Amino acid sequence: MDLKFARTDLDAKPKKVDLSKLDAEVEKNDSIIFYFDKDNSHKDLLALQDHYEAMGKSFYMSEVKYGLADNDYMYQVHIMS
Repeated sequence: MDLKFARTDLDAKPKKVDLSKLDAEVEKNDSIIFYFDKDNSHKDLLALQDHYEAMGKSFYMSEVKYGLADNDYMYQVHIMS
């Protein structure tokens, strides 16, 4: 499963990351927050939630608005041990 991190510039393309790299970061930290781009499918993010909850982690996801337009948002994912 490839996910896209949130853009750092409105004109830039989002950077892709695979699940193994996310797993490595989660294992290093007791609590970590990732920001994912709006281009990710909600289905993939729910699959990510299932993956970490199966590992015994707590998973919290929300949409973060950063502008006034309806499509100015990103996903915030907080994973805790």
